Parts: sequence; structure tokens; C-alpha cells
Amino acid sequence: MEIVALSVSVVIAVFTIALSAFAFFKPESETDIKLPPGSFGWPIIGETMEFLFGKPEKFVRDRMKKYSPDIFKTKILGEKTAVICGPNGHKFLFSNEQKLFTAFRPHPTQRLFRSYQTKAGAGATLPPRPPPSTPVAADQRKPRIDEETKVIRQPGFLKPEALARFLGKIESITRHLLQTHLEGKDEVKVFPLAKTITLTISCKFFLGTDNPERIARLVDHFDDVTVGMHSIMVNFPGTIYNRANQAAAAIRKELLDVIKEKKEAMAAGKPMHDILSYMIVVTDATGKRMPEAEIADKIMGLITAGHSTVASTITFLMKYVGERPDIYSKIRVEQMEIAASKKPGEFLEWEDMQKMKYSWTVICETMRLTPPLQGTFREVLTDFTYAGYTIPKGWKVYWTVSTTNMNPAYFKDPEKFDPSRYDSSGEGRGVAAYTYVPFGGGPRLCPGKEYARLAILAFVHNVVKNYKWEVLFPNEKITGDMMPTPEKGLPIRLQPASSS
Repeated sequence: MEIVALSVSVVIAVFTIALSAFAFFKPESETDIKLPPGSFGWPIIGETMEFLFGKPEKFVRDRMKKYSPDIFKTKILGEKTAVICGPNGHKFLFSNEQKLFTAFRPHPTQRLFRSYQTKAGAGATLPPRPPPSTPVAADQRKPRIDEETKVIRQPGFLKPEALARFLGKIESITRHLLQTHLEGKDEVKVFPLAKTITLTISCKFFLGTDNPERIARLVDHFDDVTVGMHSIMVNFPGTIYNRANQAAAAIRKELLDVIKEKKEAMAAGKPMHDILSYMIVVTDATGKRMPEAEIADKIMGLITAGHSTVASTITFLMKYVGERPDIYSKIRVEQMEIAASKKPGEFLEWEDMQKMKYSWTVICETMRLTPPLQGTFREVLTDFTYAGYTIPKGWKVYWTVSTTNMNPAYFKDPEKFDPSRYDSSGEGRGVAAYTYVPFGGGPRLCPGKEYARLAILAFVHNVVKNYKWEVLFPNEKITGDMMPTPEKGLPIRLQPASSS
């Protein structure tokens, strides 16, 4: 996945527009509200350029030092935003989900996944936001769950018993693709392989298909969409957002073909057990079924979430373990004990995954050192006060793991890869509360947490059983803003594990 910065001409155009707009924008009048310290930056674009192209984690860390370790204000991606920091900030956010905050998608994401905008679908107009003095309506206080989350929570697709039934398919896909791409190879690039495996698993889970030709067509498109979700909405050829727009259109077209095929198969009486089949037949309160275009957008969102972050974690796990033979040896001992308990050809079961305690701590440390996703946004439902400052209704809150993950106050020698930070149960329970929260928390705890855990552990089990590896470029440059990407794709040198 190659991330290309905006062309010089586009950057100049953006700044020209911003500067010319100065004459038309007067500074906001002072109010009695005590806003958090910080800066809104340039007119219109705010501090978006620094946020996207200066690395989000550095952006946050620098402003915590300059303004406050608890909270600061900024303007990014077109929104006045409060960044609430540290473990106390995590706890406050998780405790007040659906009370003070609701989910918010940045405007590029709303445009790429059109059904996020309104239930009316693409092209619909959002209702005007009420003025700040308007009381919060009763329905605004009720919990709001993302439409995609509703789809997978209600029929129980992500419950342990459902995932346990799908585990055999996860491992089957992983085994087959590892054999296809690694057998007889001396060198291989991990990142493209990880994306192919995770996208194939996601398509099987969400769509009920693992057509290799279709997967191959979709991989690069999902890369572009993932990057474009947090980008400047400049739709000129060659820009990040333009590539994302084109990729989203290509994915949408492919998914509409899948929906048509699925409907034909269902009409012929073929049993269906995937999420797409459920979305096709489910009805709303009025008895209406979801339009195909809306199904395509929701499925695209689900696959994006279930594919890119898992691929990133697998990639960097291979990097860190490949650089640490001592950690590799411990993982292999654990995994070979599990393998010894299985009959030839037998797949992993739920109970086996619970035995992979050390392997999971290695995954936890991977996600701490290189988070697969930097953060997410919330919208403020009503004025509230935090750390002595008021955040007005309508503002956005940015939640990020980077305010704790690399802080030496919570993690000694934070740059060191050290799985022993965690106790045997993993999940960061060996560290202070709310300092390690890779899956969020509260009502918006990532619903795909167990799905991701199984996919990564199944990969680890099968790769260490058969191979050991060496990272060819330990100092390979990591690019990307919201999602880290090894510039060369993380090339490794392979050897059969039996020779170790």
C-alpha cells in the first residue's frame, strides 16, 4: 500500500483558499466558556496538515507537552476537536459513551461509505444541526449503535459459539494461503501476504465467498479506501481522497455483483450462514428490506474494519518476532505443545486458542508498540466539563491510544518490545488500568475483538509450526498516518522450522 502526499500544486491551492478566506472569517467572539488550551490553526483547514502528515501520535504527544497532559483543543478534518488524554481520559470516555458522546465518522469516511450519512442513502441531505442552546432531545440520550455493529451483534455472528464454528474455516484459509505463498520460497513480503489472508477470511466471514480472483481484485482497493478515510477531501486526480473514491466505487460495483449472485443462490434454496445473507433478508420496523446499495456500503465498512487492522498487526508481529529469536522460541514451544495434541489434519478448536497465553502477550505488545489504528472520533451530545474545561455540544472528541502506549510513566522503556509486561491472561491486565486499551472500552468496545484474536492466533500457530524467519531490513521505513505500513512490504528470509 503506497501512500503518496498531496502534490505541490494541490497544497498551494489549499493554502491559497485558506488564506483568501481570512478576509471573510472573523475570530470567534469570546464567551464565558473556559475552552481547553490549544490552537485551531489555520482558517478552514485548521491543523489537519500537521495531524495527517506529521504522524498523529507525534501530533498528540507534542501538544500534550505544550498545552496539557489532560486535554487540548485543535481543529482537524474540518471539526473543532477536543483530545482527551491519558488513562483518566480513557476511563471518562468509556464511562460516558452514549451519554455525552456518540459515534462520529470524519467527513471523508462519510462520503466514501455513503450509507453512513443517512438511512436515506447516498445523496440525501443531513438535517441542520440545532443551535448549541437547544436542549438535548430524548432520543439523543438513548444509546446509538452503529448500523454495521447492529447487523453483526443482533444475530450473534461475533458471539464465541458462532466464532468457534467459524474457527475451522479461518485456519483452513490460513493453512492454504501460507502453503501457496511460502512453500519453497526463500524470501517473501509479509504485508501483501497478510492482507491477502485477512481479506480472504473477511470475505468468507462477511460475504460467504473466498473466490481468489475476486480477492485479488479487491486487495489494493481496500488499501486505498483505508488510507482515504482520514484524508483531505480534495478530489483531484492523484490525490489520496480521489484514489479512495475510485477504489470505493470499484468495491461497491464488485459487492453489488456478489449481492446479485447471493440472491440467486438463496432463491435456488442454497443454505446461507454469512452476514451478507442476513442483511439481504432482514427487514426494518416497517417490513422493508435494506436497499442493495446500502448493503454494499455497510459490507464495505465491515470488511475494511475486519481486514486492515488485523493485517497490520500480523505484519508487525512478524517483524518483532523475527528480530527476537528468544521470543520466537517461546512462541514455538507453546504452539508445538498444542500441535502435538491434535490429530493429523485436525483444525484448532476454541479450547486450543485459550492455551495460547504467551502468544497473546506477544500480540498485545505488538499492538502497544505499533497500534494498527491510531484513534477514532466521537461527537459531543451536550456541553460537559472535563479537567476544568468545557467542551461544547457539537464539537468532536478524538480518542487515541497514543496518549498512554508510549508513555514511560505507564510502560518502562516504552520503545522496548517486552511481552513480559503482561500477566498470563494478556489483555494488558498486567499494567495499570486504562493505560492499555487497544480495543477501546465501554459500550463501544470493539465488537470484532474476538474475531481478530482468533485470526491472528491461527496465523501465528501455523506459521511458527512450519517456519522460522529473519527480517531483511530491520530499519525499514514505516509510512502512513492513521495506519502504519512498512515501505518495502516487510521482506523476510524463510527457513523450515525443523532446521532450527
